[in-house]
Amino acid sequence: MSLVTNIVKNDSLFYKNTELPLIKVGDTVKVTIYLELTKADQSDPNKKGKERIQAYEGVVISKHGQNNNINSTITVRKMFQGGGIEKVFLLNSPWIKKIEHITAAKVRRSRLYYLRDRRGKSARLKRIF
Repeated sequence: MSLVTNIVKNDSLFYKNTELPLIKVGDTVKVTIYLELTKADQSDPNKKGKERIQAYEGVVISKHGQNNNINSTITVRKMFQGGGIEKVFLLNSPWIKKIEHITAAKVRRSRLYYLRDRRGKSARLKRIF
């Protein structure tokens, strides 16, 4: 067995996010991320850049890997000023502070890439109550 396979199987070496909700494709989630903005002038090493918490809310259009995998990711799409913005989040990243499940939708596909071509009412999903 190679060294890389041994490292991946030993997942105790990696950061593991323990408070992950059950996320499915079609769910609307709110991901809270920690951002560290560095300054362009790095002459003084004691100066720190700005830090802030940012919330990103949108529909999960794809999910890669299981929730318990180290390298599992979700792709979240949100509509902003008439255009769509997609971000891929690594679920077990130390930069992710919290993931909130807001609503669920009835979907029949494992990837919702067709939402990229739709605007307005046709981009809506049937909600589950």
